[in-house]
Amino acid sequence: MAPYHKMLVIIGPTASGKSDLALELARQSSAHLLSIDSMQVYRDMNIGTAKPTPSEQAQVPHHLIDLVPPNESFTVARFVELADNLIHTTQAHQTPLIATGGTPLYYKSLFEGLFEGPGADPQLRAQLSALPNDQLHARLTLVDPPAAARIHTNDTKRLIRALEVHTLTGRPISSWQTEWATPHIRHHALWFGLLWDRDTLNRRINARTKSMIAAGWLDEVRSLLNHYGQLSPTAAEATGYRQLIDHLQGRLSLTDAIEQIKISTRQLARRQMKWFRRFPNVHWLPATQPLASHIDTILKAWREGDAPTEP
Repeated sequence: MAPYHKMLVIIGPTASGKSDLALELARQSSAHLLSIDSMQVYRDMNIGTAKPTPSEQAQVPHHLIDLVPPNESFTVARFVELADNLIHTTQAHQTPLIATGGTPLYYKSLFEGLFEGPGADPQLRAQLSALPNDQLHARLTLVDPPAAARIHTNDTKRLIRALEVHTLTGRPISSWQTEWATPHIRHHALWFGLLWDRDTLNRRINARTKSMIAAGWLDEVRSLLNHYGQLSPTAAEATGYRQLIDHLQGRLSLTDAIEQIKISTRQLARRQMKWFRRFPNVHWLPATQPLASHIDTILKAWREGDAPTEP
């Protein structure tokens, strides 16, 4: 039997240090890293997505980053397909695999299954297709505000599907996608999470935003617009990019854009933790302790296939 006979999952909110912890664990276990991040799939979106640097990628094999250009959309279904293939391959070769990233819906879909929803209704779709996109989006805003906030007005296919699901089931697609009853376990894994108190995490988020700006994030966004014209609706959901685009296009001062990024990132962290706390069997670690202090604990538990007992 391989020394690490389960996948290892490292979770935590944005700016929690989970990527650093996962990278060090991968170095010490000769593991590969699976990115579970809906924005790191986009090429050339590096600083704002906290993508592993070329140096870090050279140290440990990374998977499911830099898959598509940022003017293309990328779906959770495509992610699950690619992740499934990678998991099966690494298991067949007894290669240790560590999954980490910041997209809870990707975790839920990979480990518990995608929402399938009702089958297509051709007549209903034809009726909806006859409407202009702004009317479709307005209708969706009335019946499913969370989905409307997530789906761009120009994304006709997703607008129609969301309205179709609501019409056929009487429930918003957003509620189906966050359904947590009777989860189906698709892949077995050992889960660890980094836990911060809110005030400390907020300070880390503010500091990281400042360092990202100093590292050239604004120039990165300017280059994306010059090269690709505009981001796809899904890529444009990446926290911070819309605010910097608004600044470059004269709608926000840089000071206001940075402040809005900090606020949006703090809100993202709260949403992430709301999701992450729902996953069962996560062994939460006090993130205020040095990451090095957790390495031996995690590696020992990983070899034994079970999380340590709570004190």
